[in-house]
Amino acid sequence: MNTRLKSFLEGLYYVYQRRELINPDPLHFLYEYHDIRDIEIVGLVASSLAYGRVGQIMKSVEAVLSCLGDEPHKFLMDTETASIVPPRFKHRFTTGEDMNNLLVNIREVLREYGSLEGFLGECLKVSGGNIFSGLDEFSGRLSRGRKEGSFPLVTAPSDGSACKRLFLFLKWLVRCDDVDPGGWEVLSPSELIVPTDTHMHKIGQKLGFTMRKSGDLRTAVEITEGFREICPEDPAKYDFVLTRFGIRSGMNVDELSELLR
Repeated sequence: MNTRLKSFLEGLYYVYQRRELINPDPLHFLYEYHDIRDIEIVGLVASSLAYGRVGQIMKSVEAVLSCLGDEPHKFLMDTETASIVPPRFKHRFTTGEDMNNLLVNIREVLREYGSLEGFLGECLKVSGGNIFSGLDEFSGRLSRGRKEGSFPLVTAPSDGSACKRLFLFLKWLVRCDDVDPGGWEVLSPSELIVPTDTHMHKIGQKLGFTMRKSGDLRTAVEITEGFREICPEDPAKYDFVLTRFGIRSGMNVDELSELLR
C-alpha cells in the first residue's frame, strides 16, 4: 500500500468530508427526510437524474420530489395513479413518461417487499449473494415497461456500463458519515463499487489504478480494487472528497501523480 497516498486521502477526508460542503449536489435532498423509507425513494430518484449539468439536476430532482410530497413512501403506497409527474417533465433524455414508469415500478416493489432495501435483499438472496447479478434483478424490475432504446434511469451491470448512478445510490444508502446518510444494512461498505464517471476515471488513471480508456464496469471495478488496497473495509470512502478536485481552489487532479513517485 502507498502510505503517502493513504495519508493524503485521509487528510482530504478530514478536511472536505463535511455536510456543509455537499451543495450543490443531489445528495442534499436526502437530508430533507428522516424516515429511511422516504430517504431510499428520494435517493433513487435523485441518483437516477444525476447526469448533466448540476444546476439542471437539482431543478429536475426538486420537480419530481414536489410531486411526491413530504412523505414519498406514504404517497406512493396510497396513490393509484400512473401519472405522478406532469407529462411535460423533461430532464435531458428523461421524459415524464420515463419518470412515471420508474415511480410506478417503485410503488409495486414497495407494496410487495415493503422497502427498496427489502427488495434488494431478496434480489441478492436469489442471486446467491453475487452483487452484480443481484443488481441486474434490482434494475430489471425497476425498469420494467421502459421503452426500448430509451435512456435507463436505473442501470444494470449486465449492460457493461460503469453504472455510476446506481453505485452512487448505493453509496449514499450504505455508507454513513457526515456526508453519506446511510441507513441500509443489506450491503456493507466493503462491498460497494466506486461511482465512476469521467472525473473519477481520470483520477483512477492518475493513481495507476486503471489503464483502461473506456469508462465501463470493468474500469469501475479496477478503480475500486485500487482503493480497496488502501481502505479494504470502505473502498468508496474517498469518493466525495475526490470530487472536490476542480471545484475547490488549490486542488489539482494532476498533483495526484506526484504521490506515486
